[in-house]
Amino acid sequence: MKFSKQIIIDLPREEVFKKVEDPTNFKHWQKGFISYRHLSGKPGQEGSRAKLKYKMGKREISMIETIIKRAVPGKLHVSYEATGVFNIQKNYFQEEEKTRTLWIADYEFKFSGFMKLMGFFMPGAFKKQSLTYMKDFKNFAENGNRVNEYGKTN
Repeated sequence: MKFSKQIIIDLPREEVFKKVEDPTNFKHWQKGFISYRHLSGKPGQEGSRAKLKYKMGKREISMIETIIKRAVPGKLHVSYEATGVFNIQKNYFQEEEKTRTLWIADYEFKFSGFMKLMGFFMPGAFKKQSLTYMKDFKNFAENGNRVNEYGKTN
C-alpha cells in the first residue's frame, strides 16, 4: 500500500527538520509513544538503528527504525519493521517561505501474516494515523502543544 500526505508548518525548514528527527521530541507528538533505544550505528545518521515502543490500545508494539537517507534539511527517509508490517517513510521538507515549510511524507507499507488482512480491510486506518502524527507534530512544533499517552493534547 502506497500513499502520500502533506502539511504546511509555520516554521523555517531547518527548525522543522531538527524537531522532527529528534527522538526526545517523539513523546510530544506521537500518541502512544513509550520509548526509544539506540541499537547501532552513529545516532541520527544513515544506517543507524533504534528500537521504538508504542502503546496502541491494550497492546504494546515494538519496531526497529533504520535511517535510510538523511540530507539536512531536505530529506529524511526511514524504515520501520514490526511484526507483520514493514514501512518505508520518505519525508521531504520544502521551504515554502523563509518561515514556512511543506512537509511531504510518502509511505509504503508491506504486510505479512494477520497484518495482511488489516492492510487490506483497513487501509484508511494507516492513512488516518499517518496524518494524525503530522498534525500533532505541527501543533507541537508551532505551539508547544503535547500529546499524552491517552491521545489528548496537553
